[in-house]
Amino acid sequence: MWRERILEVMAHAELAEPAASEALAEVERALGQPLPEDLAFLLRECNGVRGHYDTDVVWSAERIAKENASFRASADFAGLYMPFEPLMFFGDNSGGDQFAFVRVPLRDDVFVWDHETDGRSMVANGMDDYLRRALEDSGDWWRD
Repeated sequence: MWRERILEVMAHAELAEPAASEALAEVERALGQPLPEDLAFLLRECNGVRGHYDTDVVWSAERIAKENASFRASADFAGLYMPFEPLMFFGDNSGGDQFAFVRVPLRDDVFVWDHETDGRSMVANGMDDYLRRALEDSGDWWRD
């Protein structure tokens, strides 16, 4: 389902091989939060999606676990930014801004975290809307 949707929007998107069940379980164990259902389904079909200019539109399960754990454990970040525990980052724009689901409270909307201002804004109504917008536009679509 997700592979077909992605390739409909961007025929030359790079799709990784499916994630192993163990990798998905490790994300949930490492972060103490369940993966959003649509993200888990997508990762089971392709463990990462690259779009325009090699942008990591969706990270691999392993990177989701690593990046989120790193952000949450950083003492430097704790002094600079609001807490990251409510978010689960899963992609970026290659310029520092990152895309996330809010896990506390559970939401299906996608938010962007602005690394310069620590702003957190809703930018898409779920994974399908996020993928369409991120893959159709090579610019700063989330700022519109």
